[in-house]
Amino acid sequence: MTPEQYIKALPQEQQEPIEQIRKAILDHLPKGFEETISYNMIGYVVPKTLYPNGYHCNPDLPLPFIHLAAQKNNISLYHMGLYADEELKEWFMAEYPNHSKRKLNMGKSCIRFKYTQELPLELLGSLISKMSVKQWISIYEAQLLR
Repeated sequence: MTPEQYIKALPQEQQEPIEQIRKAILDHLPKGFEETISYNMIGYVVPKTLYPNGYHCNPDLPLPFIHLAAQKNNISLYHMGLYADEELKEWFMAEYPNHSKRKLNMGKSCIRFKYTQELPLELLGSLISKMSVKQWISIYEAQLLR
């Protein structure tokens, strides 16, 4: 399955918001990350050519970074950097009210958007651009050593 096929398989009302977020990701994604389908979502990963160790949970898989999914009641953006880098998470949480009048609906690495007609695309673009492949690998490996 490709990201385009994933989007076409969604209910009509979820296709445009997913496409908008995907475009924001692709427009701001630092060089080296690769778009794929993983975990039945659109994924952005560090390819095995750049990080042969892969993901510690399953070394056959590339190192995950971001995932985008249409859920039953929302659109979810999973950003592993938010989970692993407290400074990045604090920046995002402080900046969010400047880009949305909706309350932030966020878990450890998941940002949920229920009201998809008001997506903070500029903020998401800034978030995506803040971490390079090299930085993500470094943060990931530091977390593994804890």
